[in-house]
Amino acid sequence: MGRGRLRIYLGAAPGVGKTYAMLSEAHRRVERGTDCVVAFVEPHRRPRTEVMLHGLEELPRKELEYRGSVFTEMDVDAVLARHPQVALVDELAHTNIPGSRNDKRWQDVEELLAAGIDVVSTVNIQHLESLGDVVESITGVRQRETVPDEVVRRADQIELVDMSPQALRRRMAHGNIYKPDKVDAALSNYFRPGNLTALRELALLWVADRVDAYLTEYRSEHQVSAIWGSRERIVVGLTGGPEGRTLIRRAARLAEKGAGGEVMAVYIARSDGLTSASPKELAVQRTLVEDLGGTFHHVIGDDVPAALLEFARGVNATQIVLGVSRRKGWQYVFGPGVGATVARESGPDLDVHLITHDEAGKGRGLAAMPRTKLGRSRLIWGWLVGIGGPALLTLLLSTAAPDLGLANDMLLFLALTVAAALLGGLYPALASAALGSLLINWYFTPPIRTWTIADPENILAIAVFFGVAVSVASVVDLAARRTHQAARLRSESEILSFLAGSVLRGETSLEALLERVRETFGMESVALLERESDVDPWTCAGSVGPRPLVERPEEADVDMPVGDHMALALSGRVLPASDRRVLAAFAAQAAVVLDRQRLQHEADQAKELAEGNRIRTALLAAVSHDLRTPLAGIKASVSSLRSDDVAWSEEDRAELLEGIEEGADRLDHLVGNLLDMSRLQTGTVTPLIREIDLDEVVPMALGGVPDPEESVELEIPESLPMVAVDAGLLERAVANLVENAVKYSPVEEPVLVSASAIADRVEVRVVDRGPGVPDEAKDRIFAPFQRYGDAPRGAGVGLGLAVARGFAEAMGGTLDAEDTPGGGLTMVLTVRAVAGRPDLATTAERAAATARATATAGPVTERQAPC
Repeated sequence: MGRGRLRIYLGAAPGVGKTYAMLSEAHRRVERGTDCVVAFVEPHRRPRTEVMLHGLEELPRKELEYRGSVFTEMDVDAVLARHPQVALVDELAHTNIPGSRNDKRWQDVEELLAAGIDVVSTVNIQHLESLGDVVESITGVRQRETVPDEVVRRADQIELVDMSPQALRRRMAHGNIYKPDKVDAALSNYFRPGNLTALRELALLWVADRVDAYLTEYRSEHQVSAIWGSRERIVVGLTGGPEGRTLIRRAARLAEKGAGGEVMAVYIARSDGLTSASPKELAVQRTLVEDLGGTFHHVIGDDVPAALLEFARGVNATQIVLGVSRRKGWQYVFGPGVGATVARESGPDLDVHLITHDEAGKGRGLAAMPRTKLGRSRLIWGWLVGIGGPALLTLLLSTAAPDLGLANDMLLFLALTVAAALLGGLYPALASAALGSLLINWYFTPPIRTWTIADPENILAIAVFFGVAVSVASVVDLAARRTHQAARLRSESEILSFLAGSVLRGETSLEALLERVRETFGMESVALLERESDVDPWTCAGSVGPRPLVERPEEADVDMPVGDHMALALSGRVLPASDRRVLAAFAAQAAVVLDRQRLQHEADQAKELAEGNRIRTALLAAVSHDLRTPLAGIKASVSSLRSDDVAWSEEDRAELLEGIEEGADRLDHLVGNLLDMSRLQTGTVTPLIREIDLDEVVPMALGGVPDPEESVELEIPESLPMVAVDAGLLERAVANLVENAVKYSPVEEPVLVSASAIADRVEVRVVDRGPGVPDEAKDRIFAPFQRYGDAPRGAGVGLGLAVARGFAEAMGGTLDAEDTPGGGLTMVLTVRAVAGRPDLATTAERAAATARATATAGPVTERQAPC
């Protein structure tokens, strides 16, 4: 028993008529006597679909209970037991209810096909797995039920059920698809004309590609080499010359005349890499053909006509567009040209268009031979040796050694030719060989001083001399060029190695990379330009150099495209084509660096947002109790005072009012810290720096401390220099430090607040005798909403130290935590001293202050709740 055949009705959207078309096909098959049953069809309460079910055998469904509800699915066992010739299975991408035989309905269909049952099914284009992201970008809806593309591709027949968006929306409005209460929402969301048009295009293109694959497969199986013009495919042959743009536009117009025409531009490059094509022009032509909806291809081939025809036949092209040759008339003696050869070899199934253009017949010029950049001085010396050397050698041989012999004379002239090749390259060496041959003939070959040669052997000797001289000069020049090329490649490899290393390390910034480009190529300025689209103006993403920037890449001396909307523009001089390969690597790296910087910026922004979210979460967790506790006390006191059931005495009323005042003070302090931290987080703290004395600010900071005379000891020497601070910020910072120290210091141990001057700084030290803080937690206690250890509820939200450090840093100071000798914690607030007042504070004073702080030192304990 063979495998069954699968036929799929593919639609662009729900409601186009896939199920209706499947049921119509079932009725036709039943009329022809085919055993056809309905395995599973979901009519969705559409009257016309329900009518089409009449007259068809429907197999019972399988009922499954899931989460307290009963659902029906296709009964695969019943279908296999019935074993019809054809089974109708609707909604191929459907996900079965948990507990079913298979997870997906397409897996049920695979079982039926394996059993030899033909299946007719339906599916929408949005349910294909590979198109999920595309459909989501179009409709904004992610499809949860998908079917693998390969399942649909393996179908023996795929029939597209097509309907225009306007007709489908009318069908929707008439209530033929959804219930009336869902029509308006569907028309304004998923069934918008734009969505339906895009989905329809996706379906048409998918089916067209599938048909094209069928055709390619058939041609391959039947070894069909002839071109079948089922679809207009136009190949444009490019040479890298200026006529390429004309050819591309003409090919695009030819493609528009036929339905579904496709343009493919191809450039044939020789395998040796030598070319006279302009890389810049090829880049422009590539952009043009892609803008016109075509594709660009780069093919390697030494025989250009054969490579072009092979490419055209490989893509089943129907037409080739070539430009009339730019060669002059006399150049045709070297061959008929590419156009004539392609036209002769194309055959009857491939049309060749030769397009005239402005460059026709003007001459292509000869490809420039890669020359060695020897420098001006070496070229001058080469020509001097090549021209002056033979003349000087002739004079010396004629006067000093006239009887040296013809063979030795030739060797000396040959040495001059080699020297000219080493110094000046090929052309000075050729001149030396030619001039040396003439001088040998005139002065040293009998009869001398005539152009005639008496001995035929001397004729052969001079001919051999000239041939050897030219050969040696060519070999020497080739070796010099290879040496130069090797040095250049080594330089390029070093540059590319630098770029690769910078990519791996992620070290190079955009400005540093552009400066490297400017230095490497000796330019005055370099700029990276970009734009959003082809119609938007160019903007500068980064630049270096003193020269004014260009507004467009075309205005620069050199421009290197990077993608479709980015270009590297260089000003200063015109670069040779040999440098553009390395420049292209720099341009690509510049684009990568720019993307990396932008991604880093986005990551930093995301980090800031995440930090803000963390702080907000911590705030909600921290203040949930600390805000409600004083509010609850205030509410209870106010309710008690307003109660008429109790006659409160004056003492009771005073106590209740005092409780209200204390609760309000706690709320005021908490809200003040929250507002201060918000200002610090948003960077809106702008300190007003002025010169003040510490003894004007520190005493005012003790106003919020209960019983400051007993709990705080001040030691602020009058000899301290003035400090440059914001008085308000300094007062808040010191107040938070003192309140935090009093909170955790023993009642019998007052907190010491001392100050001393060190060089150009003034230190304010707040010393307590509390439990202390281990070294690993000293930085963490300054983070917002941190209460180290087992700080009790109501002890604050953990903002006091964070606000204090933020204010200190805003004034250009620092705030650090140190261990108090003998146990406890010392907060050291450092601010900038004002130069001018004599610094009378001595080291002895600072040591005395520290000694007083440690006079009652006890054992060192670990601080449990510093903030």
